[in-house]
Amino acid sequence: MSATNPSVSVAPPHLYAHGLPLELSDDKFGFLVESNPAESPALLQERMEADGYLYLREFWPRAQVQAVRDSITRQLDALGFLQPGAPVDEARFHGREVGRAMGNPLNQQDPLLQNLVFGPRIIDFFQTFLGGSVRHFDFIWFRTKGPGLGSPIHCDLVYMGRGTHNLYTTWVPLGDVNLNLGGLMVLEGSHKKNAELKPYLSRDVDEYCTNRDDAADYASGKKWWDGTLSKNATALQASLGGRWLTSPEFRMGDAMIFNMTLVHGSLDNQTDRFRLSTDTRYQLAAEPVDPRWIGDNPPGHTTAQRLGRVC
Repeated sequence: MSATNPSVSVAPPHLYAHGLPLELSDDKFGFLVESNPAESPALLQERMEADGYLYLREFWPRAQVQAVRDSITRQLDALGFLQPGAPVDEARFHGREVGRAMGNPLNQQDPLLQNLVFGPRIIDFFQTFLGGSVRHFDFIWFRTKGPGLGSPIHCDLVYMGRGTHNLYTTWVPLGDVNLNLGGLMVLEGSHKKNAELKPYLSRDVDEYCTNRDDAADYASGKKWWDGTLSKNATALQASLGGRWLTSPEFRMGDAMIFNMTLVHGSLDNQTDRFRLSTDTRYQLAAEPVDPRWIGDNPPGHTTAQRLGRVC
């Protein structure tokens, strides 16, 4: 199967990104191109170079992802985040956000989760795709997003660029994600806008300017840049060009793989349910790795990781 555009017979509903409506005309909005993981590495590499992403349908067996979802929803239920009396699998929001990234209480060592995102299926894929032995970041980014605003627009490089930049994110929907529930959206062709985005891409969220008056506040953690490129998808699109792309429905078993400079964010969640997903990262083992995200207890974005430089 070659890359295809999904057939969509109905127009999407009103969609929002960080509280602002998206323009849904054909020249402003569209759907991701699908790829088959069984295609040749050369073809997949060519597509990654052209598009900045690979959208792989049915990458994992649906039942395997459902088992991970079941484990996570049971944890959420036990922690009091789900509506009492509602079916646990529906992940109905009960008024409290779970927390993101470093502050998320969910179990990163869950063997079902570990086997999904670090198991032979994904590792074998990346070894073939990258042409050598691979390693992954040890930290797993949980996304447990309740109703409301999605993620601000950003590129991943500013969060994890202290090792190789030949690094790939894999976003995994842990459940079917329709347009109302929201999901990942990427700006078409933005991975080729490095010149336009150079001032942004040259930064690191854990670096600060030693020659500025507020250097001490950044060094101590009192202040911190969160890595956001924009909270206005339409304004950024007007500046960089391209369409905002998403899926008419991400399905359990899908994988979305993209590079470090692809501009992306997420649609707002217009339902009363949690949107569940994970992000994980993969690279060639022989290349340098960002020390913030490896080890039994990765330090992540802690004050100890702050680095000062003259700006």
